[in-house]
Amino acid sequence: MTTFRVPRSWPDGVRDGAAVARLEQEKAQLQHAVGSHVTVDQAVGVLVAIHRLVPEAGFEVLREVSQRTNTKLHTVAEMVIGWALGQELPPSVGRELEVAVQRRSCERDALEAG
Repeated sequence: MTTFRVPRSWPDGVRDGAAVARLEQEKAQLQHAVGSHVTVDQAVGVLVAIHRLVPEAGFEVLREVSQRTNTKLHTVAEMVIGWALGQELPPSVGRELEVAVQRRSCERDALEAG
């Protein structure tokens, strides 16, 4: 199968290949960032629903697990979403997630009691 690519028209002043390459790279990075943000938001929702955390605490749990396991935040988020769908968590992520959720739950309980 042969594909035909239509040349793009670029704004005035953007003619050289290096500038076009930079714009393409920036576009790809922005698309990745938007996708990662959506994934993180979904994982926060999982934690909110399952563990009764407020969204801010859910995000902090993800961030803490990410830092303690040296795993990118969006990767931890993908794992949490997978876990909600029945997949197993890697043991290190599961342990850190349990500890982080417990810490946030204790904080929540203390605020509600106080």
